Amino acid sequence: MQINPGAAEFPHRQIAAQLKAQVRRGDWAPGERLPSIPAIAEMFGVAKQTVQRAVDQLRVEGILITKPGSGTYVRGTRRRLNRLSRGRYGGFRGYHTDLAARYRQQLVSVGRAPAPPEVADAFGVADGTDLLCRRHLVRTEDSPVEVGASWFLPTDTAGTSLERTEAFGRPLYQEAEEATGRRYVTATDTITARQPSREEAETLQIRPDTPVLHLLHVAYDERRKPVEVAQATWPGPMTTLTEEYQVPAPAADPDPDPGLVLG
Repeated sequence: MQINPGAAEFPHRQIAAQLKAQVRRGDWAPGERLPSIPAIAEMFGVAKQTVQRAVDQLRVEGILITKPGSGTYVRGTRRRLNRLSRGRYGGFRGYHTDLAARYRQQLVSVGRAPAPPEVADAFGVADGTDLLCRRHLVRTEDSPVEVGASWFLPTDTAGTSLERTEAFGRPLYQEAEEATGRRYVTATDTITARQPSREEAETLQIRPDTPVLHLLHVAYDERRKPVEVAQATWPGPMTTLTEEYQVPAPAADPDPDPGLVLG
């Protein structure tokens, strides 16, 4: 391990690139602890502050994770989100069992809460209107990968199972359709990139300057009235959004007008 003092690249970036290459080669497996900051500094012959900057860079990129009092570890693999929110409805309006096997969703809370602006706008109500909110956290084996919430109108959910603090043995949208008597027909997904809130950064175990991807999912009934407004926030560097689709073949040229003379 060495750096080039004459290179244009800053030393901490050179160190970050070499550490990243070692992770990619498998020198350190996901979940494995790296040597201490002083030990890495000694390997490269640099100050501890330089190594700390390199580690901070790799934390922002989602490659490393620091556990207070324990050390710095290689973060797990990226979370792939195939077909965005469409995956929640499955091929036949069922649950994606492969997602259930890889990720564990934990129900955090259920109750009335003031609607944030984007949720209020989707429902067409005033900011801060009390709506039913079901909050959740999704984890892999090594770390949290998603914080989210599903919002409903209290007039739709009063006295139904959606108000109970319990997880269902089926997808939430199926429970909501039965509880509200309204079927999900269309939906829209809006994704934005932003900085996390303090609570999001703490929950997702990321630095406050690590960007996140934020999804607003609005599901409508046949009258184009929102049934559910869902939010999901993921650590940006650890999340890939992938969608596979068919590319339509070129349309055949229409037959020319037989009465038209060309040339």
